[in-house]
Amino acid sequence: MAIKQLLKRTSGWLYLNSPVGRHQLHGAGVILMLHRVLANDRAADLPHRNELCVGPKAFAHLLAWLKKHFDCVPLMEILQPGSVRSERPKVALTFDDGWRDNALNAFPLLKKYQVPASIFLSTDFIGSRQRFWWESLGETLWHSHGEKARAHLIECLQQLGRPLPVLLDDLDVQRRSLALLHFLQSLKSLAPGELNRLTDQCPEESLPQALDWHQVRALEASGLIRFGPHGASHAIFIGLDDQRLDEEISRSRNALHNGCNRPLPVYCYPNGDHDARIREHVADHDFPFALGTAPGIYRGISDPLALPRIGISQRTARNPELLSWRIYRGARP
Repeated sequence: MAIKQLLKRTSGWLYLNSPVGRHQLHGAGVILMLHRVLANDRAADLPHRNELCVGPKAFAHLLAWLKKHFDCVPLMEILQPGSVRSERPKVALTFDDGWRDNALNAFPLLKKYQVPASIFLSTDFIGSRQRFWWESLGETLWHSHGEKARAHLIECLQQLGRPLPVLLDDLDVQRRSLALLHFLQSLKSLAPGELNRLTDQCPEESLPQALDWHQVRALEASGLIRFGPHGASHAIFIGLDDQRLDEEISRSRNALHNGCNRPLPVYCYPNGDHDARIREHVADHDFPFALGTAPGIYRGISDPLALPRIGISQRTARNPELLSWRIYRGARP
C-alpha cells in the first residue's frame, strides 16, 4: 500500500507540473468537498473519522499546497467565470452539513491563508440542538460517552436487527475504527425516522453540533464565506416522494433566504444522491446549479445540476499529492 500511494503521489505531482497537465486543466475548475475540521489531527486520523474529518495541521498543509498550485476562488467564479483569465487552474472549497467546527477550527485557517469557501447547511440543524446521527451514533459506539451509553445504544440497534460486528470489540484501534466506519455506512439504509430515534438514545453533548445563525451571519460578513442549502433535515432525496422532496427543498431554501444576505444559487444534495426526478425538482425551485459527489473536474459543459466534486479526507489533506492524482483521473478525456 505504501508503494501504491508513493506511485500515486509521484504521478500526481508530475501531472500537475507537466505541460500536458497544465493544458488539460487550463480553464477548468476543481471543486473540493469537505465536512469537518477537528481540534486535533490525532482524532481525525482514525478511519471512522478520516473520510469526513481533517485535523488543523493537515488542513493548514492542504491550504498552503493549494495556494501554491491553484487560484483559490469562490465557488461562483468557477460556475460563472468572469472575463479575467488565469494561467493557473482554479479550485473552490465546499463544506457540507454546517458543522460548528467550520466556524471554530476551519474559518481561522481560511482567514489566515485568505482562501474563500462555501458552506452548505442542513438548515433544520442550524441554531437547534438537533444532532447529526453519524456523529452521535459513531462517538457513542466508540466509547466517547461511556460504557453505559454504548451498551444502551447496542441494545437499541439489536432491536432493529442491526447487531454490531465482532470487530468492533477488537483490541487493535485501527481495525476497530475501520469496522465502525463500515458499520456506520451500513446504517445509511435505515429510514430517517429510525436514525433520529437512535440518535435520541445517545447522550446529549455539551454543545450543539451545528452552527447557529449568529455564526452564519458573522462568517458571511467576513467576505470569505457564502452559504447554500444542503437539505433541511438531511434526508436522502432518493427515498422521498415528490411532496416531501419539495418540502425539503423549499424549507431549506427559505431558511437560507431568511438567515443570509446572499445565499448561493447552488443546491447541495444530501449524501450526493440524485437522479433526473430530483434534478428537475431542484431546477423548479430556481436553482441553476447543484452539487453531487461524483469525482471529476468542471469545464462548464457538464450538467450544472450534477456538478462533480473531489472529496478531501485527513489522508488526502496530509498528502495533497494524492489530490493531484485524483485531479489527473478526473481530468482525463
